[in-house]
Amino acid sequence: MGDDSARRTGIALTEPQRVAWLRLIRSDNVGPITFRDLINHFGSAQTALDMLPELSRRGGAKRAIRIASRDEAERELEIAARFGARFLGIGEPGYPSALRQIDGAPPLLAVKGEIAAATHPVVGIVGARNASIHGARFAAMVARETGRAGYTIISGLARGIDTAAHRASLDTGTIAAMAGGLDRPYPPENIPLLNEICEGRGLAISEMPFGWEPRARDFPRRNRLIAGAALGLVVVEAASRSGSLITARLAGEFGRLVFAVPGSPLDPRCQGTNGLLKDGAIVTTEAADILEALQPLSRIDLFSAPDLQEPPREATRQPMTLPGEEDRTAIVNALGASPVDIDAVIDHTGLPAAAVHMILLELDLAGRLNRHAGGQVSLAMLA
Repeated sequence: MGDDSARRTGIALTEPQRVAWLRLIRSDNVGPITFRDLINHFGSAQTALDMLPELSRRGGAKRAIRIASRDEAERELEIAARFGARFLGIGEPGYPSALRQIDGAPPLLAVKGEIAAATHPVVGIVGARNASIHGARFAAMVARETGRAGYTIISGLARGIDTAAHRASLDTGTIAAMAGGLDRPYPPENIPLLNEICEGRGLAISEMPFGWEPRARDFPRRNRLIAGAALGLVVVEAASRSGSLITARLAGEFGRLVFAVPGSPLDPRCQGTNGLLKDGAIVTTEAADILEALQPLSRIDLFSAPDLQEPPREATRQPMTLPGEEDRTAIVNALGASPVDIDAVIDHTGLPAAAVHMILLELDLAGRLNRHAGGQVSLAMLA
């Protein structure tokens, strides 16, 4: 029971560890998957930071890798504290349980507000920015009834459906996933709403640095947070080419339930939702459709996925033998511009799995590797 209790509550990072984690994720060519591989290989963020120059050099980097300094990390932590926010590690109490299960979950989230909002099962609600009156009312009704049933509502703070979902769940708990830094909300007219969320029973989350202005290419990352944190995603209105459909696709890839509200074939805002229904999304005309489908998932242990945690300070690891140049050449020759499974690389080269993963890590840090959905990789075509 003791082990299970620790697993459910998580283990807090020490402040030196938090600084090292922030430095590592803010360093060049270190994304969430690379971060996890580095911790798994070297046991701690600090050791991984010490190894970055050597690893990137071995991977063929043409210039020294930029490593975030201690001063930079401490400054960002100070900015967060002044803003009333903090950074939450993936293995710590309060990190959204379902989000930690996805491939490439953010190792650190900037959070502001009521952490308890992330400890309840979560339902995502997304849809059109130019929502119809009926669409906004339906989103609010679903958010209100689902919230009263014990779920936290997550959405993206956008105009239209997102705004309606957030407002309707202020009293029961809502999470605003943001594309920019927590101090750079978008759109600006929803700043008062964000303040209501953070000052009440809600939470704002972001994986981006403070001061980061959201760009168009950042919103799919925001959508990934929504899809990953939720057990199910409700799409109320969505055009045939919309960010909501990206969120729905990600939710499907993560094994989440996707709900869609049918609409008039003559309304462009319903083309995307009607298309989701054709593809097998759950027809949703009332909150009961969502609650009934999600009820069996309440028995799933959301804490069963292994957390990314550093071992106790006194723990030691055996020195690791780095792969040789011949092995590295074999893997580079095996890769191309088309994504392949890492297991296929292992089978093709006949190299030990540990050596393959290490070489891929070196190539990644050197900027010579692309990572794709489903754990696939390809060789970056450098100019």
